[in-house]
Amino acid sequence: MVATHHNPTDAEILGRDEANDLDGILALTNTDVQSAITTVQNNADSIFTWNYEKGERPRLNKLYEKAKGAMWDGEKDLDWSTEVDIDLMVEQMKVASQLQNTSLYKLAEVPGSPLRNWGEKEWTDLSRESLVWQMSQFLHGEQGALVATAKIVETVPWIDAKYYASTQVMDEARHVEVFAKYLDTKLDDHYPINVHLQHLLDDVIEDSRWDMTYLGMQIMIEGLALAAFGFLHMMTEEPLLKKLLRYVMSDEARHVAFGVLSLQEYYENLSLAEIRERQEFAFEAAVRMRDRFLRQEVWHRMGIDDAKPLLRAQLEAPPEEKEFQRLLFSKIVPNCKKLGLLDAGEGWLRTKFEEINVIEFEHMESTDEEYADFALES
Repeated sequence: MVATHHNPTDAEILGRDEANDLDGILALTNTDVQSAITTVQNNADSIFTWNYEKGERPRLNKLYEKAKGAMWDGEKDLDWSTEVDIDLMVEQMKVASQLQNTSLYKLAEVPGSPLRNWGEKEWTDLSRESLVWQMSQFLHGEQGALVATAKIVETVPWIDAKYYASTQVMDEARHVEVFAKYLDTKLDDHYPINVHLQHLLDDVIEDSRWDMTYLGMQIMIEGLALAAFGFLHMMTEEPLLKKLLRYVMSDEARHVAFGVLSLQEYYENLSLAEIRERQEFAFEAAVRMRDRFLRQEVWHRMGIDDAKPLLRAQLEAPPEEKEFQRLLFSKIVPNCKKLGLLDAGEGWLRTKFEEINVIEFEHMESTDEEYADFALES
């Protein structure tokens, strides 16, 4: 079965009364979860360049040379014979799960709450389902990166960028391969793609401008993924998953750096009106990725038909109870600052990031400055 997506218009998306508009969040639904294939319109031109002068952009060339020597093999370098005890894995990660779900534990004490009768079994099930859901979204996001980076090879006008992007296509293929295998052989379960992630990927692919593909994928989606991988790598003690994440993170850091290095040069020559478009795109991408972690699919699987109280509790929780969600922006905010997006146009994006309580990360190191720290030991 093949499905074609109809994406909401910019007016529908940016017309939300506020970022926490529950009706706007729930208005997006995945209508093709049973489809084996989804078709998204690619509106971009394929660009050939006849300037083959390698190294005109030295930092991109350096990244390309590093990428060539950093390839790993998911079949040979990961020990797939490792036995994974899912119950132990969930138990070990319960502390992190409780930190992420503080607002929900409080909601469970409220009369009439959909969680009012939950016991230890239900909370354990939530941790298990959340793990499978998160790994599934990693998998789907990696396929999105595979498709988007192939598009970058086609559309970017610089040969140094085409060279590097071609190495990332191979990286993303490996990532899809290993996440799919882990879900199939170790977790034996999966979730369909989250609707907010799907619509963001659609936007990244549908936009005709090559730099928007960069911004949406390399800066926003890959930046959030790098932070999420790091968090899970820190929390899990399962050796196969820990090593898998470490390998993937070594690639992802280069990918985000690739976006920063490419866009920094390009954005210096854009008008304020063009920069404003990119600020709005970046903020909507940030909100969609935050909404993705509301885990609507998990609540549905656990038999909760009206998830509004749960989503509201998560959105309205104080900042100290949303540390995981906030940390996901630890790579995005400093990279947007490095690109000049935070303060252009009277600081429109800065104000928006303040509204969702993530601006504090602006002083952290941008990924083009720290990517070498993620490199695998030789």
